[in-house]
Amino acid sequence: MAESDNPLALDNQICFALYAANRAMTARYRPLLVELNLTYPQYLVMLVLWEGEGAGDVIRVSDLGHRLRLDSGTLTPLLKRLADRGLIERRRSEQDERVVTVLLTDHGRALRNQAKSVPERLMCGLGVDENRLKALRQELRDVLKSLETLAPSD
Repeated sequence: MAESDNPLALDNQICFALYAANRAMTARYRPLLVELNLTYPQYLVMLVLWEGEGAGDVIRVSDLGHRLRLDSGTLTPLLKRLADRGLIERRRSEQDERVVTVLLTDHGRALRNQAKSVPERLMCGLGVDENRLKALRQELRDVLKSLETLAPSD
């Protein structure tokens, strides 16, 4: 059987291609995020918060977790470290103490200006056409939507 016909060949696995691409992309982000003193997961949290600027800057932790597809056990330590650095504040709702919200501090808002160049710098020298990347991003969103729609046993 030719390797290209082998359903168990590593290079034939879409999951491995996504996994390897994710690791390579995260590694490419690392030196850029060191300048911001952020880890990649922290950067993702900040992106969501910066997106909401002007809308009161407040988001429920549960909504943040849903948006990032992170459970509270993963998200809580991330938020604690960002709060310790003075980038965000975590607050319990006065109406329902089970509800925790997150908002940017002035320092967190200011970091946004430093971060503006990250996407462009990341893509610089990559040598991939911008339209091709946009199409890939949409394709990945479509795949993600399909995966999330399927029942776990499918």
